[in-house]
Amino acid sequence: QVRLMESGGAPVKPGGSLRLSCATHGLVDNRHCMGWLRQYPGQEREAVATFDSDGRRRYSESVKGRFIASKETDGTGETPKITLYLDLNSLTPDDTAMYYCGAARARTCSATAVTYWGQGTQVTVSS
Repeated sequence: QVRLMESGGAPVKPGGSLRLSCATHGLVDNRHCMGWLRQYPGQEREAVATFDSDGRRRYSESVKGRFIASKETDGTGETPKITLYLDLNSLTPDDTAMYYCGAARARTCSATAVTYWGQGTQVTVSS
């Protein structure tokens, strides 16, 4: 069973930084894509920083050069523990959104491909 749990969202001032974390259970490298998506009120979720199942990282144009996605794999075997991170830098009010950890048993995690979701963590950028 796949479970995802985000943490780290908070209010932050423009220009500031934040680190989001996602503790996962049931994901396997080379089998699942995984990563970060965000949602503005009243809009569809969009992928911002994801890992393909082969490990390739993808960033949306709006966050490229500012956000850094990383992951740590702890242990081996059928279900190692994978933790995802998203470092958000040079934040602007346009980055204010609910950020979700998502995954799928697929090559690439577009917003429509993701089938496993965390509960979300709110990032608010305001002076």
